Amino acid sequence: MEALNSTELNVIQVGTPEELAVNALKMFVDSANNAIGAKGKFHVAISGGHTPAKFFELLGGTGETGVIQWDRVHLFWVDERCVRPDDEASNYRLAAESFLSKVAIPPGNVHRIHGECCDYAKAVREYEETIRRVFNLAPAQVPEFDLMVLGMGPDGHVGSLFPNSYARFDTEALVSAVYIADGDYSRITLTHPVLRAASKLVILVSGPEKADILRDVMQSELDEVRYPVHTLWPVLDKVTWLVDSEAGKYL
Repeated sequence: MEALNSTELNVIQVGTPEELAVNALKMFVDSANNAIGAKGKFHVAISGGHTPAKFFELLGGTGETGVIQWDRVHLFWVDERCVRPDDEASNYRLAAESFLSKVAIPPGNVHRIHGECCDYAKAVREYEETIRRVFNLAPAQVPEFDLMVLGMGPDGHVGSLFPNSYARFDTEALVSAVYIADGDYSRITLTHPVLRAASKLVILVSGPEKADILRDVMQSELDEVRYPVHTLWPVLDKVTWLVDSEAGKYL
């Protein structure tokens, strides 16, 4: 297997989760302003989980300051659990409560995944159709998001591209269902060609429970089966790791 070149990794280490959130906000605002200035709109995809919660709260404050032209923002999700949008496990709910309710983004610019749909294939198809419509894509074209804000799980997954899941091998579709039968939630996720096509990707990593996996994915040989985040190694020039001191203590 190919060894990793640590010099290719763009890692920004900060002290606290609060500093991580502030830096994530700056990257979001800069990306939004650059994209809107260049083409009049900003396409961004976000993830859920515990790590981005403070960042989302800060995003809610941009409604008053006006640093983001929210009417020019098209918001998508990298992945979603197959639950109702008001469920505590919903990635949409986290965003809705922490910032969407506080900013002037048009409802038509919020493109959530319908995780509550019992027919997962239908939910996948509808989300892919939405992406193709908003981006005005040709049949074989892949969308180029201006920014993706990702987290990384304790097993090295990004989005819902888990180790050994079919979605990690889906290279044709833009969206894939992830069926989980061990009591966890099934998911719907963007596929890795979509992640790789983004103009900029930011991976937020926070907390001591991520220290071991962060060291492993950065120091191990390339292994996309064991560490799905390694699927981003071909586009490392577009990836920024934003890491707090506890998560980065072994780097």
